[in-house]
Amino acid sequence: MIRFLSRRLLQAVVVIFIITVIVFILMHLLPGGPARASLGVEATPADIAAFNRAHGFDKPLPTQYLTWLGGLLRGDLGYSFKENSSVLSLLADRLPKTALLAGVSVAVAVLFATPMGILQAVRRNRFVDYLATGVTFVLYATPAFWLALILVLVFSVDLGWLPAQSPQGSIGTVLSHPSGMVLPVLTIALISVALYSRYMRSSTLDNLTQDYVRTARAKGAGTGRVLRRHVLRNAISPVLTLLGLSLPFILSGTLITERVFNYPGMGLLFYNAATTQDYPVLLAVTLVVAVATVAGSALADICYALLDPRIRYVR
Repeated sequence: MIRFLSRRLLQAVVVIFIITVIVFILMHLLPGGPARASLGVEATPADIAAFNRAHGFDKPLPTQYLTWLGGLLRGDLGYSFKENSSVLSLLADRLPKTALLAGVSVAVAVLFATPMGILQAVRRNRFVDYLATGVTFVLYATPAFWLALILVLVFSVDLGWLPAQSPQGSIGTVLSHPSGMVLPVLTIALISVALYSRYMRSSTLDNLTQDYVRTARAKGAGTGRVLRRHVLRNAISPVLTLLGLSLPFILSGTLITERVFNYPGMGLLFYNAATTQDYPVLLAVTLVVAVATVAGSALADICYALLDPRIRYVR
């Protein structure tokens, strides 16, 4: 087990290192370079030269990368001249809110997708299976912004049950107004449940044909006991792996959802930075999402190994 974890963590570190190189290259491929991106199009050549000297952009690229990497390890992600604040402080304020939104949405989606997938597998090729398949296909094909607008129209405009805008302010303020979280969470959960339920259905069908299921039934175990005690643990393993791999999809969904509901998270920060050409923020968010994706994938593999000991010995 220790060998498996060490190898998986080493792979994650290597991938993160490659990501830092790619982000560094992207920073130097910006139109006019980092100086022009930070100072704007009206900056003079003298201003650009002074900016490059002050920030070390006139040095060789390997030296710049090592300096940038050292600052990155210390938590220095640059400075946003558009927001007049350090990028780290912006991410520190927005990232917990996005993590809350994504975490609650995924938890709700998995809680609904797991029994739905099992029910579809048990009722395979019956009306319940066809109905659930049709609904999940429609949800999976629905754009996030369109679904969000439909939910606002129904629950905010027509019925008046829920606010159309998310609560603003700190994460404490967001938590103190849970009604404002319902529609953003519902938007992401409805799209995600379609993906997870299909994997859960397929995995359950595969496990229902295994020898251990036939043995359990031969010993007199009922269908409910077989599903709860034997099939669930093995069938849910691919879904856990999918959680890490679908992190970019979830974060892209939060970007659109946060924009529609004006949710003060990292997705809205990224959208505003894209519209104002705030390149330091764009690159920092890209780096954070990439690292979170790698970390999520590694965590999913570790959880998979804990649930299925056979994975630990795969070379």
